[in-house]
Amino acid sequence: MAVLRGERPDILPRLPILMQFAAEHIGSYYGAFASDHRVLVEANLRCAEEFGIDQLNTMSDPYRETAGFGAPIEFPRNGVPICLKPPLESVPDLAGLPRPDPATAPRMRDRIDAVRAYKAQAGERYSIMGWVEGPAAEAADLRGVSNFFMDLLDDPDYAGALMARCVETAVEFARQQVAAGADTIGIGDAVASQVSAKTYESLILPHERALVAAVHGMKARARLHICGNIRHLLPGIATLGLDIVDIDHLVSLAEARRVLGPRTVLAGNVDPVGCVMRGTPGAIAAAIRRCYAEAGDPFMVNAGCEIPAATPPGNLRALCEPMAPA
Repeated sequence: MAVLRGERPDILPRLPILMQFAAEHIGSYYGAFASDHRVLVEANLRCAEEFGIDQLNTMSDPYRETAGFGAPIEFPRNGVPICLKPPLESVPDLAGLPRPDPATAPRMRDRIDAVRAYKAQAGERYSIMGWVEGPAAEAADLRGVSNFFMDLLDDPDYAGALMARCVETAVEFARQQVAAGADTIGIGDAVASQVSAKTYESLILPHERALVAAVHGMKARARLHICGNIRHLLPGIATLGLDIVDIDHLVSLAEARRVLGPRTVLAGNVDPVGCVMRGTPGAIAAAIRRCYAEAGDPFMVNAGCEIPAATPPGNLRALCEPMAPA
């Protein structure tokens, strides 16, 4: 929180994204992690304590809101949950789309319960990050990715109306997570990396802006995660007023700093596979120093995306080794 206030911290905050790794670290499995908040909470709390992580995360999969909208979700034991039928895949009728209540929609309530459990068990020891899907990501989940991309081209008014509905749900979902104890709301909008800068800025960015403004209106911090190469999106992202932006290893941190400006916290961007999973502790330490030198302050230690399940524990420990600011 000192970094977010523009102050000098004792060490650089460490906020790697853990999902399947955390589940398996406690002897569980991904399907349980995604479907039962008790497993998610135990796994992330234990990893925070053992490895030295400063933020407890509620990420598990992209289908919390999608399930609330009526989609059937399947939970493979050791894989990402699967949406069996996007609700608007065949009939793009917004009038028939439910308006989920996060307090009663089972998968959404489960995430709120995770935040509540973190707060009860950890108090003020860690930052707690809730999570919502971004407008493009959730629209793609509801329509199917190919259909949504066609909507952006052929019927932008419909695509905009759909994203507005997604933001409406995300705002209420975020509000209930903040009320349960989250100080930060993560926004995942990965599918946005696949569109042009023009499409992003004209069609998607206004809805992200509404979501970020709503999160700030709740007195919470906003963290954006769009994995992949988002160089072409950075000028638009710079207008969102975000607190933290995750930067994947395909993007130069120096360029991200130049475009996003001196106040946005950059988190990243060690290669999660090539370095964190397959590298050595020494190589990981060197990569973190390089990232910090490129990004400058304000900065938080992170890999470019999720820590792979096969990462040696010693490598995650190296990523989270305390490092004093420059």
